[in-house]
Amino acid sequence: MNNKKIIINIGREVGSGGHIIGQKLAERFNIPLHDREILNLAAKESGFSEELFEENDEDKGFFKSITNFRGFSLNSGGFYNNGLTQESLFQFQSDAIRKTAESVGGVFVGRAADYVLRDYDNVVNIFITATLEDRIQSVMKRNNCDAETAEKIIEKKEEKRASFYAFYTGKKWGHSTSYDLCISSSILGLDKTTDFIADFVCKALEINE
Repeated sequence: MNNKKIIINIGREVGSGGHIIGQKLAERFNIPLHDREILNLAAKESGFSEELFEENDEDKGFFKSITNFRGFSLNSGGFYNNGLTQESLFQFQSDAIRKTAESVGGVFVGRAADYVLRDYDNVVNIFITATLEDRIQSVMKRNNCDAETAEKIIEKKEEKRASFYAFYTGKKWGHSTSYDLCISSSILGLDKTTDFIADFVCKALEINE
């Protein structure tokens, strides 16, 4: 493989196996996987608690939960005095994504990374979906719940992700125009879907494995 820095951004439906495929791609290309640790980096760079970023992860409804967040007080003006707004929270996270992409590249899962890194070279944007039946089964197994509960979990999380993506990017989450490749993991399974995406990335970035 050549020494080009690789950036793969993955959007994913809940229960589609997007995170697992991201891990497999990271292993395939010998690059790091970036998911929730981006929140830790954003917290360190901003000086705010990691818990604050976790509470509002992929959620545009920042002020819905921030008013009750432990350790901060809106009445004291702490958030505003420190420049913390709904947009600045996203900006801290975006800066962390860009800093990581510039230093090591890697596979970025969610958090509108495709939009944040839209002007970077050697980037491939992927969206992973699956049938609702497969996604329900995956969420049932992961959460040890029944099908009805699993479907509600999917609906709630995907509404949150779609709102977050639309709010900060002005684009529609999961729409083909936002990605280079949209693929259903239900057709080939996780391993062969990974193979397919890896081959696509190699061709798109002119990489020889």
